[in-house]
Amino acid sequence: MSNASTPMTALGTAFLLVLLGLYASFALLGLNVAYTLGLKHVVILDVFLIAAGFMLRILAGTTGIGIAPSQWLLLCGLLLTLFLGFAKRRAELNALAEDSSSHRAVLEHYSADLLDQMITVASAGVLVAYSLYTVAPETIALHGTSRLIYTVPFVLYGMFRYLFLLHRRGGGGDPALEVVSDPHLLAAMAGWLATTLWLLRGSTG
Repeated sequence: MSNASTPMTALGTAFLLVLLGLYASFALLGLNVAYTLGLKHVVILDVFLIAAGFMLRILAGTTGIGIAPSQWLLLCGLLLTLFLGFAKRRAELNALAEDSSSHRAVLEHYSADLLDQMITVASAGVLVAYSLYTVAPETIALHGTSRLIYTVPFVLYGMFRYLFLLHRRGGGGDPALEVVSDPHLLAAMAGWLATTLWLLRGSTG
């Protein structure tokens, strides 16, 4: 009976993953259409829609490789994309002072103080969520180590560096460009990756 149920279980799981992938694809398309047709002009919701798009890409990606996304991945991903989204709006607001002829209409509803508060809440959420993830019982059981908390300083430094670039160097408008062009962010990412791999390797040694 167990031998017969194994193929059925695999087929059921594969079918479910396909459905999730299709749902994520159609939902992402719907979000893009809604965003383009006018929701991009709705204050706050515009950034949440961008974050939702990234979340659907995460779902599609994890489905594509046949794994279920963890709640921690979804939580950290949501908070991080909100942080980057509001930081992008802050950078656009900074640029507006230099070139008022071309800007997003939604920026009329934002202010520097409002965006700074949202960025503070989102960045704090990222740090708290990631820190809790590193010490969560399920994380320790999955990776066989309770020392992933040692990677938190790299995340903290990266967040602080990004805020420095946003407020002092005119950055934040293009997160991907900031990551690949700033040596401090690259070093923080490399340090996080190396430390994570070292800790995971030590747990299996």
